[in-house]
Amino acid sequence: MEKKIALLFGPEGGNTERVAKLITSKIGEDKCVLISVKNADENTVSKYSSLIVGGSSIGTHNWSMPNSSSDWDEFLPKFKKIDFKGKTVAIFGLGDHMAYPNNFVDSMRIIYDSLIENNATIIGECDTENYEFNESEAVVNGKFVGLAIDEDYQEELTEERIDAWLKTILDKM
Repeated sequence: MEKKIALLFGPEGGNTERVAKLITSKIGEDKCVLISVKNADENTVSKYSSLIVGGSSIGTHNWSMPNSSSDWDEFLPKFKKIDFKGKTVAIFGLGDHMAYPNNFVDSMRIIYDSLIENNATIIGECDTENYEFNESEAVVNGKFVGLAIDEDYQEELTEERIDAWLKTILDKM
């Protein structure tokens, strides 16, 4: 079993990858390996006992129009079959609280549900205080299931939020 933390992210390019790289650099590349879900499979994930998993909410077509394909769309069927027993997992998700205040970071819930159904130990829930949104499926028991990031309208808060979150998860991984 690898001692490093695997940081699985998707999609490649854009804000999600930028945030994934920032998290990896803060943990240290000697302690964390960055893996795109586009290049991941069950064997990749099974090598690690600690994972950080992240993605983005991709907009209204999730709810009102046919979904376009993304890296997570391709990986999710494989992800849902992985047994995460004995694995500690933290989640982060990107969203846009201005354009999608009724669905802010909903995609974290899809990842969370898959992990729970497959025996993962989830860490890294976050308070919803200091976030502006109307609704989110990613809120369970009054907290986000992971770290919520809005790079579109709150980019200035990203690094501070990551630093605070990492303080709560790294000693458990």
